[in-house]
Amino acid sequence: MAAAKTADRYTEAVGRRKTASARVRITPAKSTSVMVNGKTAEEYFPLKQMVTTLLAPMQTTGGTYMITVKVAGGGHKAQAEAVR
Repeated sequence: MAAAKTADRYTEAVGRRKTASARVRITPAKSTSVMVNGKTAEEYFPLKQMVTTLLAPMQTTGGTYMITVKVAGGGHKAQAEAVR
């Protein structure tokens, strides 16, 4: 008999801003981490203000999540706002 797999449950959403489009998956975790197109948010976005913009909703919820984002189109600012 095969062992049953326990899959992590995630919530998926799509955000848009101007021509930028972001597909976001949020999974509960022990600490908050954000991966944008395979890089950490600090590596992907050139300004700390953009990282602060995309993390703003997580600060209001107070939870810890693993966030995986695929974003395309627009500039970095519009992409950060689409993730938010």
